[in-house]
Amino acid sequence: MPTIQMLLSPAAGKRLIATALASREDVLTALREHTVVIVAGSTNSYLAEQLLRSIGEEGFEPRGFYRGLLRGKELAQSVKPRDEDIVIHKGVWQKGQTVYDAAPGLGKDDIIFKGANAVHLPTGTAGVLIGNPTSGTMAPITAAVIGRRVRLFHPVGVEKRVETPVPELAALCNAPEGGGFRLYPSAGEPYTELDALRDLCGVSARIISGGGVAGYEGCVLLLCEGSRETVGKCGKLSQMLSKTPRYQI
Repeated sequence: MPTIQMLLSPAAGKRLIATALASREDVLTALREHTVVIVAGSTNSYLAEQLLRSIGEEGFEPRGFYRGLLRGKELAQSVKPRDEDIVIHKGVWQKGQTVYDAAPGLGKDDIIFKGANAVHLPTGTAGVLIGNPTSGTMAPITAAVIGRRVRLFHPVGVEKRVETPVPELAALCNAPEGGGFRLYPSAGEPYTELDALRDLCGVSARIISGGGVAGYEGCVLLLCEGSRETVGKCGKLSQMLSKTPRYQI
């Protein structure tokens, strides 16, 4: 069966995930007919830009669209994080609203997008780091997902893959004698580059290598397998994604 290898930087992976989600029919239906909430985050900045553009909104500034980032202390933030999310109701951007405003009114036909900090690929589970003593945005999100069956996607790059199942890691992080971040084992559905390539190109992708330098420190080398047609789609997509600039904070 034909194969092709695709090298993805972390930024290119974020763009790939956003492109795939923004092309899914279930997402587009929710965008037109229901409510979509995009919680601030680095991967979600790419998704917010694409979904807003699809409804004719061109004024979104992706820089600063996050609440917190894992970064070295020596890396200064050139833009302050914005305390905002994107809420789109029946194709109209509800400017100024956050997930805290929108979550209580969401129902089973609505979708929330929230980034994640850990993904366990074998079990398809995600974890979110918690620094807020009241659980931050995961509190209203969980109430909506568990209480009212709202669909929750976690757009998350495979660079954040972990070897241990998320609930086991959460038990360690959340122990009373522990320190640092807590870890929230989410009921949401992780969506990675592997899922994106399946949806966009119809290929089966697997990780064959990882790591690099000069902006590719968290990169992955993927082996994509499919028909000549689907592998050809991957080749064209890879060329487009290779032009993605490094993520700017």
